[in-house]
Amino acid sequence: MSKDNKSHKERMISGEFYNPMDRELLLARTRARMLADKFNRTRAWNIPMRTRIIKKLFPNGAEGAFFEPIIRTEYGFNVRFGKNFYMNFDCQLLDVAPIEIGDNVMFGPRVTVATPMHPFVAEERAINTYEDGEHDWEYAKPVKIGDNVWVASSVTICGGVTIGSDTVIAAGSVVTRDIPSGVLAAGVPCKPIRPITDADRLFAKHNIAPAIKK
Repeated sequence: MSKDNKSHKERMISGEFYNPMDRELLLARTRARMLADKFNRTRAWNIPMRTRIIKKLFPNGAEGAFFEPIIRTEYGFNVRFGKNFYMNFDCQLLDVAPIEIGDNVMFGPRVTVATPMHPFVAEERAINTYEDGEHDWEYAKPVKIGDNVWVASSVTICGGVTIGSDTVIAAGSVVTRDIPSGVLAAGVPCKPIRPITDADRLFAKHNIAPAIKK
């Protein structure tokens, strides 16, 4: 327990400095790794087992999610995703701070959402001996992703970022700042390129009937 009577888990979630070697957090990370390893070993056809594991690993997720292996996460309980979330191969959700994902969001392969933060000054970042043991000090910043967002392959989303709804993040981007709704964004660092408009619609161009809205 820290001096202000908050647990290190509470400090971690609220974005304060915390001890990552705290026993409660060590056990929680170990549990998440064991569940992720179990999921990653499942057969592609065994959807019922995969669904059960995902519900244990991400208890705050909505229905309709589909995950491809390999998945990695720090804790799982700090991830919230809406309906019909799809995560492609080899993604990482480092949920030291909360990660909030809206409805109908798609992740391409090798997407990383990284909330952990470390001090810039080397001596503050180093592992040292304190009253509660030998460890470094860390903190984290939350990530929020709106509805109907497509995050393409090999994108990195850094802590403290909000991505607006109906936006597309192009492949290989590194998102370090907020991105507004309804835009195509790309680059390192990622920036809005242009709005997404009716000119981007493909149904009319390919003579495909749009979905029936219920």
